Amino acid sequence: MSARTIVVTGAGQGIGKAIALAFARDGARVVLAARTAAKLEAVADEVRAAGGEPVVVPTDVGDAAQVAALASRAGTADSAILAAGIAGPIAPAWEVATADFEATLRANLTGAFLCGRALLPAMVARGSGSVVAIGSMTGKRPLLHRTAYGASKMGLIGLVRALAWDAGPHGVRVNLISPGPVAGSRLDAVADDDARAALLAGAPLGRFATAEDVAATVRFLCSDAAAAITGEDVNVSAGTVTHG
Repeated sequence: MSARTIVVTGAGQGIGKAIALAFARDGARVVLAARTAAKLEAVADEVRAAGGEPVVVPTDVGDAAQVAALASRAGTADSAILAAGIAGPIAPAWEVATADFEATLRANLTGAFLCGRALLPAMVARGSGSVVAIGSMTGKRPLLHRTAYGASKMGLIGLVRALAWDAGPHGVRVNLISPGPVAGSRLDAVADDDARAALLAGAPLGRFATAEDVAATVRFLCSDAAAAITGEDVNVSAGTVTHG
């Protein structure tokens, strides 16, 4: 039996990297996509060491031609995890440049659409597959000065629900994970000590989620155990957000 093929965008670091390594430990063929080739090569070494088969495809998910090339290299994927994204500008909405707003939507929302458009047809033709997009609690609980990011993540909720209806009759499932604050360099970059303390105070579990927590939920949603789950938005937030 051939190894499963798993496409992971945003695989060069953080949540995407953790997801890639989780599937590598299952022995999967992991197609690694991100903009920075050097980061992908480093992750590929870790995927190989973990027992997976890495395929490195440097990709800007906001570029339709590059996404088409990614889909061609991937072939018929068993699962696609859309984890690419950027933090976007941090400023009051009236100080955000139009170009920065649009760049955030292109990376976080249009990129997910382009990847879905490119990767879903092969799954639909086969009659099975799973797509999981990585959103954010910010799509439901906006943060101060994060207009572009919040809009992009709110848009992902609608995109995933629409894709679930399009793909569902063909046996393909599409879901979203909305992480809360995730421990790591990105959180450190956007939240000072006071902000981190406030976020922890609002988490019933009294901790931040980890990239590994998100990866474990992705593996579940891509497994047969989740065969009846589609169109869902799953919070992985240590309880910081408990609503859809």
